[in-house]
Amino acid sequence: MTVMNTVSVITRPRRKSTKRRQPPRPLSEELFRGVLIKERKRTDRLNQQLVLLTVSLRDREDAQDPSIWVPVIEALSAVTRETDMLGWFEWRTAIGIILPEVVGTIGAAKIAEFENRFSCELIRRSNAATAARLNVRAHLHSDPKGVSAFPEPHRPHIRASVYGMIKRGLDLAGSATLLTVLAPLFVVIAAAVKLRSKGPVFFEQERVGEKMKPFRMLKFRTMHTGADSKIHHEYVTQFINSKAQAPAAGATEVFKLTRDPRVTAIGQFLRKTSLDELPQLVNVLRGDMSLVGPRPPLKYEVDQYKAWHCHRVLDAKPGITGLWQVKGRSRTSFDDMCRLDLRYARSQSIWTDIKILLATPGAVLSGKGAC
Repeated sequence: MTVMNTVSVITRPRRKSTKRRQPPRPLSEELFRGVLIKERKRTDRLNQQLVLLTVSLRDREDAQDPSIWVPVIEALSAVTRETDMLGWFEWRTAIGIILPEVVGTIGAAKIAEFENRFSCELIRRSNAATAARLNVRAHLHSDPKGVSAFPEPHRPHIRASVYGMIKRGLDLAGSATLLTVLAPLFVVIAAAVKLRSKGPVFFEQERVGEKMKPFRMLKFRTMHTGADSKIHHEYVTQFINSKAQAPAAGATEVFKLTRDPRVTAIGQFLRKTSLDELPQLVNVLRGDMSLVGPRPPLKYEVDQYKAWHCHRVLDAKPGITGLWQVKGRSRTSFDDMCRLDLRYARSQSIWTDIKILLATPGAVLSGKGAC
């Protein structure tokens, strides 16, 4: 069933019944959020779409009058299917309706049709003034690269705010300290890069950051000046679209671009030891990146992402090191890499960051997955 057919179904007039249908009781905000998370995971796994309809107050001060939601819930009950899930998206501020089993694309005309039918039902149960106090919107979880992102409940996240402040403080202190301590090493690497090949010492490249915001990432130059990106583009396409599983434990196969003719002799050493990543401490200092987080992708990589892949850059700030670097690096499949990034994004904590930072030197020195 397509989204357009689904919306048609939920807007289809019902047969009159001698027994009046009781309006459903909305799920609590906590329960509804749990159902929404499960539906997002399910649709990601099946590569389907998830449609969330929200009915929210235009003026949040109207939340002081909870009686407004009585006719709203009754109207929604009249225009939605019994299989659709209704609950508080934000307590007394927004009602959400999850439409399961939806694939295809949704049209503005069908959404307008739903809004009109809902408004008529609401006016019949209340009045036009009540309908004018509400906003009706449709959100697509399957289109994270689009203009409108899938919404999150608007509520204060005290724990997240505290974690964010501590994490930023750790980033500032860590990057400033490392830049000072490693300054002599920067000079040595810069001299080696300059002496072994023509061109600038640093390489600046646009990457996709948190919430799809682009930024300029710094690295020590490891390739010859003017190198074509076609080789990497082809590799990324193969890697992202490959159905290959991660190699078995103890295997020597590495799914990574090897023997790249664009890379200089000193560049091979810098990549093998991950020393080419050190200038990204400047990006951390600027706030573009964090010490710990998913690796920031290139735009042409994101263009090939599936919907669920995009959450690795939507849900966490990119970092110099992360769970993927210390667990699998290039010995994992692309899907496994994304799963590790998503696991980190959903369970971020200062202790997790510290454990990853402590494990990073060992992963770098062992050279597992590095080329």
